[in-house]
Amino acid sequence: MNNLLRISIEQVISLTDKEFDFILSCFTFKKYKKHQFLIQEGEPVPYLFFIDTGLLKLVYTDNNTKEHLVDFAMEGWWETDLKAFYSQSLASMSLECIEDTLVYALDLDGYNKLRKELPVINEFFLDKAHKGFIAGQQRILSMMENNTTERFFELQDRFPAIMQRVPKSLLATYLGVSRETLSRLDLK
Repeated sequence: MNNLLRISIEQVISLTDKEFDFILSCFTFKKYKKHQFLIQEGEPVPYLFFIDTGLLKLVYTDNNTKEHLVDFAMEGWWETDLKAFYSQSLASMSLECIEDTLVYALDLDGYNKLRKELPVINEFFLDKAHKGFIAGQQRILSMMENNTTERFFELQDRFPAIMQRVPKSLLATYLGVSRETLSRLDLK
């Protein structure tokens, strides 16, 4: 079986077929169209999403209605508004499809059931939390220390697949610059 969710989990822990079947039973498989929202700011966040196929953007809109692109998420990645998901509060960010997308959606009850009934999964979720925290810190440091060109090439080196799939306007937003500034860069 070539299941991306299983492959992702087994990069951290080993699973039997029975254990993976139990894991799958805790998820709901969902399909979304390009431009459809999985999460909208101000609404409840019922799921943690594992992206099977597709591409998403996580966006924060500030008090001046300026959009800040917090993150991209593609195949094999996990995404949600974590604070709202874990606290069962309202979303402070929106999660929108850049492409048609298929996800495995895990609600908080399913998450807690997995952690309780399959304790080895805690090692996997801890690994994902650590890696996500490290990536967040690296992004913050890059925004503070690197100029636009350096940030562009860093993104290109770390996630070359995203560069081919994301419009330049979204790349500019992610990098914190205007589309015009990004166009003026010598990006050969």
